[in-house]
Amino acid sequence: MRKHERFNAILERIAEDGSIDVEQLVADFGVSPATARRDLDDLADQQLISRTRGGAVAGSVSYDLPLRYKNARQSDQKRRIADHAAQMIEPQSVVGFNGGTTTTEVARSLSSRADLAEGEAGALHSVTVVTNALNIASDLAVRRQLKVVVIGGVIRPQSFELVGHFARPVIEAMTIDLCFIGVDAVSAQHGAATRHDDEGEINQEMTNRSQRVVVVADSTKLGKRAFCTICPPGRIDTLLTDDGADPAVVREFESAGIEVVLA
Repeated sequence: MRKHERFNAILERIAEDGSIDVEQLVADFGVSPATARRDLDDLADQQLISRTRGGAVAGSVSYDLPLRYKNARQSDQKRRIADHAAQMIEPQSVVGFNGGTTTTEVARSLSSRADLAEGEAGALHSVTVVTNALNIASDLAVRRQLKVVVIGGVIRPQSFELVGHFARPVIEAMTIDLCFIGVDAVSAQHGAATRHDDEGEINQEMTNRSQRVVVVADSTKLGKRAFCTICPPGRIDTLLTDDGADPAVVREFESAGIEVVLA
């Protein structure tokens, strides 16, 4: 297991159990005690955990896995979803992205589309991107064929998203053609949802201003519920997921009038 994968697993374990000790790391990951201690020290240096004698506990951060440690989860599926999603974007359109690992992958795939290169569409900006995710805005800012509009707000460190009431005036002033929404959970009964109310509020506003809403979610998130609703099932036009989706769950979405695309 590579170092970033161990970090991801350690943070997940602490998020679930509240603590972990060196002996557990040695037994579960097959590393030496010295390596286990170094891993914990590295995470503590980043203020993601607090070291204890013989182990570690959850730190003072709001305990959701930071985005950089989620990138390894369902990575192949997310890349396939992203490549398919990027091909749905039409030149000269306005595209919205909320934060998250899957939408970040979609944005990266968009930036590599050769047909949107500067000048080919007859205008400087082939696509306008609207996002409240600082990492997405930063990734796309160097692409001169893309006009990037950042929704203001207060930074949520775990997801790099800007949240809060400062964002509302910006969102209300625009119309989005196609909005890609990353979620913590999505079901045919309850719609798209996130664990965090501040993210949910901004994401809901983005979907309200969008002509078409595409939920991008790997199959592990299907048929589940989360705390804060982003949008109801009737507001979702398309669910783009991976081919590991349970066929029965797919049929539920289709019965609710939601187009399901498997990547």
